[in-house]
Amino acid sequence: MCILRQETRLRDQDQEWGHDYEGLSYTADVPFVMLDFTNMRSIDVDVAKRTAWVQAGATLGELYYKISRETDTLYFPAGVCPTVGVGGYMGGGGYGNLLRKYGTAADNVLDARFMDVDGNILDRKSMGEDLFWAIRGGGSSSFGIVLAWKLSLVPVPKKVTVFILNKTLEQGATEIFHKYQYVAPNIDRNLHIRTQVFAEYIGNTTKKTIRIMFEGIYQGTTDTLLPLLYRKFPELGVTREICEEIRMVQSTLVFWGLPSSTPTEILTNRSAIAKLNNKSKSDYTRAPIPIRGLKKIWRKLIQNDESALLMINPFGGRMADFSETAIPYPHRAGVLLQILKTVNFNGQPSDTTPTSLRRIAWLRSLDALMTPYVSNNPREAYSNYNDLDLGVGSTNYQEASVWGERYWKRDNFKKLIRIKAKVDPHNFFRRPQSIPVF
Repeated sequence: MCILRQETRLRDQDQEWGHDYEGLSYTADVPFVMLDFTNMRSIDVDVAKRTAWVQAGATLGELYYKISRETDTLYFPAGVCPTVGVGGYMGGGGYGNLLRKYGTAADNVLDARFMDVDGNILDRKSMGEDLFWAIRGGGSSSFGIVLAWKLSLVPVPKKVTVFILNKTLEQGATEIFHKYQYVAPNIDRNLHIRTQVFAEYIGNTTKKTIRIMFEGIYQGTTDTLLPLLYRKFPELGVTREICEEIRMVQSTLVFWGLPSSTPTEILTNRSAIAKLNNKSKSDYTRAPIPIRGLKKIWRKLIQNDESALLMINPFGGRMADFSETAIPYPHRAGVLLQILKTVNFNGQPSDTTPTSLRRIAWLRSLDALMTPYVSNNPREAYSNYNDLDLGVGSTNYQEASVWGERYWKRDNFKKLIRIKAKVDPHNFFRRPQSIPVF
């Protein structure tokens, strides 16, 4: 093992591969070491035992593809983007289209191969339940290096039903989304309906509108889905014509923006990955946003230069079955929606140009506008969507709690700090917003 100086800052796979929202996995203001897991990508699927061992360098797309080559009736409840790296994704919790039925990805981790600060290779038994608890949602790279995860695969039908439809303000999008907040978190947990919200020009005019894309996936047939939606959410207007019954692995293609007929081998093609540059913030709602609040948000989006996107996922279902302290990821019972707010820097050479800075300022003003409508005490945030605007101070608990309690809440954050003090007392594994040692 390479021996590193104590002051060296080590960055590993805490955030998703290619999805590090603040670039912390490859930048530093002091000497640091980057661990390259590109060649640690083996995936061993055991259909009989419904498990898989996945090395940290694999992507979710590679995992999904490997599972689909073995079976059509098992899958793993992880994220929509196949480009996300397995290593850090589980370390932050991880959510996706199956969270309402099976919880987060970290809820479905059975074991791990983990290297501690002394170079010992540990598994669940040898590391102990406290450390195993911490690395599943508490930011695994604060404690050491995850080499591989053992995952519990979950049952899925041979065919699932997907649909995509769009609604604009002129088509009643505000009222439909208002009801969506009540229906989506409480409907049959086999159904997940993600939404994306954009502002766009109407045709060739200079007038803008709001478009909401509703993307649904149902663990069952169209014949069962349609009566459910007719009873619970007829305003959405889902028809048989827009429903498609496909394999679970094909649904990953659809939610990635590709036709379901695309060869699934693309999930393993790393050269097909688009390079994105953006700034993002996250929120959770615990009460429906009223119509007047939605209209304020729409007006703010219309002021944007079309660089903004809201991506919204409903919770409820299985998520409410877990205690806030089951793993460090605390956003459980009572959460209605998770909201990702983002601006891109398309057309800009960096995030420091005048245009990019205006977009960041706009995002921060949207964040302020939404304050009355999202969770509070603390205002919750998702640790995998790291946001340095929340603060980086960590010399004492008062400083660190400003951002730490938003990601993990107080009880979990304090427990993570205690575990960190035991397993890495000299704070060798550190970065902005890593679990501190006082």
